[in-house]
Amino acid sequence: MSEKIKITRSSGNVFADLGLPNADERLAKADLAIAIKRELDARKWTQAQAAEYLFLTQPQVSKIRNGKLEEFSRDTLQKILRNLGIDVEISLHKREDGGIGTLRVLQAG
Repeated sequence: MSEKIKITRSSGNVFADLGLPNADERLAKADLAIAIKRELDARKWTQAQAAEYLFLTQPQVSKIRNGKLEEFSRDTLQKILRNLGIDVEISLHKREDGGIGTLRVLQAG
């Protein structure tokens, strides 16, 4: 006899699924950090090279690359992306259902 496995569909935000506070903010920061990491990888920069270019320390670059984002605000991560030549656009949409709005980072292909 096989056991039934309960599967719960994700909300699309792992932080919300885990019940963590400020889930939207955490997800936005994580998405911004992923975009930074992808750009640094595309440039094939070492952490030291990235730190020098971005006026950060090598440990700060390491933290961003490893998702340790506690010391970084969303604004700081956005500024880093802009310094890398990546446009950051903020778009506002009114919810049709009247619910509480969400914060999302949508990455262009």
